[in-house]
Amino acid sequence: MKQQSVVIKSNQYGLTVILDEAMPFPELKTEVAGKFQASAGFFKNAQMALTFRGRSLTPQEEWDLVQVITQNCPLEIMCIMDEDALTEEAMKKAVEEHASMGGQDGKFYKGTLRSGQVLEAETSIIILGDVNAGAKVVSKGNVVVLGSLKGTIYVGAAGNENAFVAALSMDPMQIRIADVIARSSDRQAVTRERKKSDDTPKIAYVEEGNIYIEPITKEVLGDIRI
Repeated sequence: MKQQSVVIKSNQYGLTVILDEAMPFPELKTEVAGKFQASAGFFKNAQMALTFRGRSLTPQEEWDLVQVITQNCPLEIMCIMDEDALTEEAMKKAVEEHASMGGQDGKFYKGTLRSGQVLEAETSIIILGDVNAGAKVVSKGNVVVLGSLKGTIYVGAAGNENAFVAALSMDPMQIRIADVIARSSDRQAVTRERKKSDDTPKIAYVEEGNIYIEPITKEVLGDIRI
């Protein structure tokens, strides 16, 4: 019997997608699309955690597969989990925590984005990792980087100037919020309150046509319009 290149296993809260290790990635994407098209009626509008097994994937490949899955099946991927969290209880906890944080309006992405990689999102996104120099993130909502931001980031891509960028370490090549652009080499991005540590978590937002970058405080967060 021919071994299947894509196998889907599911429980109430999560999916495990087992992938062929040797198949060229473009062909694998086609196989994944076919599998989830055939399973669309089963999953309906479920909200689930997702784990990939059997193959080492780059962050961009993971994102490509998530896009393929959601384009071919009415399924909402709440988060991507590591193999070591493959229990139904862990998936249940992840889904419930994501929903409690407003998961309907945002996504999680786990992994480091390296130079040349592009991550695009229709909603707000929380990145559990770094955005290296040469990488790019584009979101119609907000972006929160739980790591170091050194690449290019574009939020409010649909024209929303109320969108913001937050990062544990903020040193981007370029920030764009709606139609307002600030580069690391110019003075458009203004830090109003500098602290000794460059690793202070910061937030970037638009005010009066300029992008401001400030340390994250309760006062600053209170002024942010969402």
